[in-house]
Amino acid sequence: MNETLQSYGSPAAGAGLAAQRNRVLRNTYWLLALSMVPTVLGAWFGVQTGIASAMSPGIGLVVFLGGAFGFMFAIEKFKNSAAGVPILLAFTFFMGVMLSRLVGSVLGLSNGASLIMTAFAGTGAIFLGMASLSTIIKRDLSSMGKFLFIGAIMLLVAGVLNIFVQSSALMITVAVMAIGIFSAFILYDLKRVQDGHETNYITATLGVYLSVYNVFQSLLALLGIFGGERE
Repeated sequence: MNETLQSYGSPAAGAGLAAQRNRVLRNTYWLLALSMVPTVLGAWFGVQTGIASAMSPGIGLVVFLGGAFGFMFAIEKFKNSAAGVPILLAFTFFMGVMLSRLVGSVLGLSNGASLIMTAFAGTGAIFLGMASLSTIIKRDLSSMGKFLFIGAIMLLVAGVLNIFVQSSALMITVAVMAIGIFSAFILYDLKRVQDGHETNYITATLGVYLSVYNVFQSLLALLGIFGGERE
């Protein structure tokens, strides 16, 4: 019994755990980078076909929520099998299609392309900042999870409400809050991997991807509102 306990606390065991965490983190970064490709393709497809823009706000919401939760359920179910990665990539393509309504609207502005690049650069800066911060902070951030989850639910409710009330002030408020909450989610999810609380890189990638997606979407919406130039 004592020998078993000592083996878990040995330097070799500690090195093995550290190597496993680094491997999960590395795979998460690689898969996150790969997931950007189908997202861009999905957005391009959506803009070219106008499939997302053709939906009414109500239908679009039902398709988005049904598709997103369906994909996330499938990803979690198959996260330990060979099907996990293809399902995740299919999900990111779907999310790109759903993003195409906003992208197409911004591209309709005279400076739309530059706004998209600015939103992309801003999202990248936030991600790099949170990733760097996750390596500096030594304390366990697990307690953040429930507060962030509550914040995300509140954002979802406010976003759904705004589909019907169409308030610019509420839209701006939701976008600003989303940037803050999902930036914190990036920090939280990456720290969970580094602390060994999340050992599946597909699940880790899904969490970080959703946060990055929401940060980009919110930044792009704000840039379109405040920085858009009409021809």
